[in-house]
Amino acid sequence: MKWIKWLYPGLNLKRWLFLFGLGTVLACVGVTLIFNYQFVGLIEALVFKFISYVGGEYYQSTITALGLVNVIIGIIFMCYGSARVIKTIINSVMPGEKESLRELIFTQQKLDKGPSVVVIGGGTGLSVLLRGIKLITNNCTAVVTTADDGGSSGRLRKEMGIIPPGDMRNCLVALADTEPVMERAMQYRFHDSQSLTGHSLGNLFIAAMSDMEGSVEDGLAAISQILKVHGRVWPNTSENIQLKALMDDGSTVVGESAITASPHKIVRLMTEPENPEASQRAVSAIMHADAIILGPGSLYTSVLASLVVPGIRDAVVRSKAVKIYVCNVMTQPGETDGYGAYEHVRALVDHMGAQCLDYVVVNVQKATAEQIAKYKKGGAEPVSPDIEKIEKLGIEVVPAKLLNDSDLVRHNPKKLAKSIIALIYRLRLFGRGVRFFDYFLARQTMQELRDRKDTKET
Repeated sequence: MKWIKWLYPGLNLKRWLFLFGLGTVLACVGVTLIFNYQFVGLIEALVFKFISYVGGEYYQSTITALGLVNVIIGIIFMCYGSARVIKTIINSVMPGEKESLRELIFTQQKLDKGPSVVVIGGGTGLSVLLRGIKLITNNCTAVVTTADDGGSSGRLRKEMGIIPPGDMRNCLVALADTEPVMERAMQYRFHDSQSLTGHSLGNLFIAAMSDMEGSVEDGLAAISQILKVHGRVWPNTSENIQLKALMDDGSTVVGESAITASPHKIVRLMTEPENPEASQRAVSAIMHADAIILGPGSLYTSVLASLVVPGIRDAVVRSKAVKIYVCNVMTQPGETDGYGAYEHVRALVDHMGAQCLDYVVVNVQKATAEQIAKYKKGGAEPVSPDIEKIEKLGIEVVPAKLLNDSDLVRHNPKKLAKSIIALIYRLRLFGRGVRFFDYFLARQTMQELRDRKDTKET
């Protein structure tokens, strides 16, 4: 019976329904006390006289029955009237909403009580993860790299002196409640215009709101309210920085685009200028997080590009949150040629200056021969899981089948969210090192996600 869902714990409704009923009773008693000797007594005498005439010898039974009928009718009127009032309000506030009120309340309450998760990185990989995480918790913060120097972001950076908005735009779209419609608008790129060609509407929107609000962070906060974002998006720093890399031939390359185009391997990643000030909102989110997720995304120009800001790196190391690294499924030409999962982890540990990772999520699902051949032409290959080598570093490995069902070898948002959330819930409920109930929790969570998705698509 669907009505029983109104009694589920966590809706925060039963206490107010009880208070409503208690208030009704008190009001009735109060009215009775006020008018008892003026009107109620007369009405009572007439009712009892009528009952004694109709009921005869069954006088007491008739009074009891009449009382029960009045109570039942009163409760029915109260419930029906309350339901109609609530329905009218919902239809006015949320016209066209197909999802039932109880499901909306239950879902929102559950999301608000979800774990506090901070995701660090940038690029496509970060937005893929956020699409899954937002279905689990509203307490999600994306800390995004601001070192991009190409495309629309690079042009705005040079022309307006703002930090690159591209990766922040992708994260806002991924976390937005109105994702399908807003994504098309925010990702739209102008063409046939001398000054706007190549710019995305989302980048210009962020630039405009940052100018209106006085800072990029305040602009992002305002956009989050407009788009009904499930969480927050903060830059790793508000300073205009460039990535700088020391290569294996001893040379130094400045600029993200130049680093990925270099034929030499990256040895060390730095910033120019050195020691930029970290976003205090990002640092606060990291220090208060239940879990910190690094990646997925380009190892050097996304994940480490966020961590090379000293304040962000130090906050991650000092935070008591569980730290999880999601390893890429394919190598990236110009950055991680020949890297397995172990080399990815080693680069992270070396740049952070301490081994603070608790878990590494690796893909063990095989790509098809056709996919591998296609990627090999571009210089990319599958990342080996290297489970035993990583565990020798004192890090627990979480193997999972994470590939998407498409021609592209990428993480599937739901599969990735399932693995991450099962791990976070297990740690939240039972502490580190306990595997009991992992599968059950993940299965229940993903079933609820599918139910929500099916309901919205109806």
